[in-house]
Amino acid sequence: MTWHKIVIGDSRSMREVGDESVHLVVTSPPYPMIEMWDSFFSRVGCRSYDEMHEYLAEVWRECYRVLVNGGIACINIGDAARTVDGEFKIYPNHARVIEHCERIGFKTLPYILWKKPTTKPKYKGKGVFLGSGFLPPNAYVTLDCEFILVFRKDGLRRFKPRDSLRYASSFTKQERDSWFTQIWRDAGARQSLRGVERRAAAFPESIPYKLIRMFSIIGDTVLDPFLGTGTTTKVAMSLGRNSIGYEIDRSLLKTIKKKLGLRRFGPPGPNVEIIDRGEEAAFQRQP
Repeated sequence: MTWHKIVIGDSRSMREVGDESVHLVVTSPPYPMIEMWDSFFSRVGCRSYDEMHEYLAEVWRECYRVLVNGGIACINIGDAARTVDGEFKIYPNHARVIEHCERIGFKTLPYILWKKPTTKPKYKGKGVFLGSGFLPPNAYVTLDCEFILVFRKDGLRRFKPRDSLRYASSFTKQERDSWFTQIWRDAGARQSLRGVERRAAAFPESIPYKLIRMFSIIGDTVLDPFLGTGTTTKVAMSLGRNSIGYEIDRSLLKTIKKKLGLRRFGPPGPNVEIIDRGEEAAFQRQP
């Protein structure tokens, strides 16, 4: 039986997790300079683009600490296009995350582009073509991809010869050929989200499903330091992996319990532990 731990608290300090005890990180953090996340960064004291990424970098440092040698971190992040003080420009979140993670010690592996064909270009809140319509040269490219950055701690992970759990975790040739390519098209699931899951920017289950199958084996421990509505934990449960999830917004706990099929009141279940630090009980994400 697998075990699962949910911590309502700030993942910049993952004191509940021991050094080199996690095999895989799968997460989608708040995206700096995306309007829906402004209130989040404001509440944790980040006012500038640099401060937002310094906040995230503290989490990446903790991820590095808890990962085993050869462990993998998969970070789903999108860039932002925004007008600030009358100036429109791109904020390359994926590049900043790579820079911070490499300074920490991670090795960058080939990343995945998550194609979102249903995204419609907008300018000043209106669904119109970006820039100057059909006239060159002032139009610009629509942001319709997100990045799934992939990092490794140290060298290759080592296994015993003919490790039974590793062989039991194998994927098919069709899965390998489909998953280990740089362009993924899983956008439809996110577009259909409603209510709290849309506000929490929950990613579709197909994303953590593939990443967990690709980069971990049965019995491994998967960490999501920005758990949101609990998608990573739910998928880890279904795939025979243990999991740890951190979520700073206590108001999402009800949604997490519902998604995981846990009891609404009382102990969540024999293999699930919920730790509420209480230090961010007043924190609320805004719609």
